[in-house]
Amino acid sequence: MENFTSINDVKSLTDLVQKTILIKDKVLQEPRKGLNKVLGLIFMNPSLRTRLSTQKAAMNLGMDVMVMNFGSEGWALETSDGVVMDGNKAEHIKEATAVVGQYCDLIGIRSFPGLQNREKDYSEEILNSFIKFSGKPIISLESATRHPLQSLADVVTIEKNKLHKKPKVVMSWAPHPRALPQSVPNSFIEWTSKMDYDLVVTHPEGYELSTEFLNGVQIEYDQGKALEGSDFVYVKNWSSYEQYGKILNQDKSWMISKKKLKNSNNAKVMHCLPVRRNVVISEDILDSNNSLVIEEAGNREFAAQAVLSELLDNIK
Repeated sequence: MENFTSINDVKSLTDLVQKTILIKDKVLQEPRKGLNKVLGLIFMNPSLRTRLSTQKAAMNLGMDVMVMNFGSEGWALETSDGVVMDGNKAEHIKEATAVVGQYCDLIGIRSFPGLQNREKDYSEEILNSFIKFSGKPIISLESATRHPLQSLADVVTIEKNKLHKKPKVVMSWAPHPRALPQSVPNSFIEWTSKMDYDLVVTHPEGYELSTEFLNGVQIEYDQGKALEGSDFVYVKNWSSYEQYGKILNQDKSWMISKKKLKNSNNAKVMHCLPVRRNVVISEDILDSNNSLVIEEAGNREFAAQAVLSELLDNIK
């Protein structure tokens, strides 16, 4: 693996999932694999789980870690070519990424979309600049369109909790007071559609995701019908793709509650966190045995460790 930005960088999904499970179960431990190697973590947006889990994973491998919150600690970056930099942006991304590459052996980058210009966001300008100019392997800590570390942890969570070979997995839209990216649902669909799951996506009309990620995935606009017989329910809000970045409605009836699970297979409920209680998911689920959100968050460490281990194999 040269970079880790999407499932397309993974040679074998089955092997990577099994490696993550072996790390979680403490069967595979490599405490010296990253000795004398430096992981740089660059955050342009806030983070709790991604920062702590990736840093802990690197430490498990013996790596040194440097963290920079670029939004508050770095210069304002220019990303356009041919621009006369006489405004408020003091550094071009070409120099910034190349300099980070001088100090680090691996680089993790987190950068959210602006949700104003779909073409610009989906071009992955920041992520691709790090890949192009840093000269080092890049791990996505969430980009404008994907969150692959989260999705690997999600698949591992399902694999560790499924009760039969082909579970029904439902990804359900839920209301939220803010416009949120499509990165987590895009990525969840991209990863789970490659597994032997019965995958259904449910959301109000108008919240259709890019066809790039759907690939024939079943869409059901009736949430109740979608939840029937479900084994896992992945809950997530996202803003509109077609009317880009817009909140089309805030229908409170789409919140996932215990009542919604009455026709499921006592479904386990997942969410990437942070979650707004009694807005996205009711507390009667979050405080119950149906909730997998804490285990899911814990699996972020093992997912990051598996990916870092794979990337280290390609460093000379």
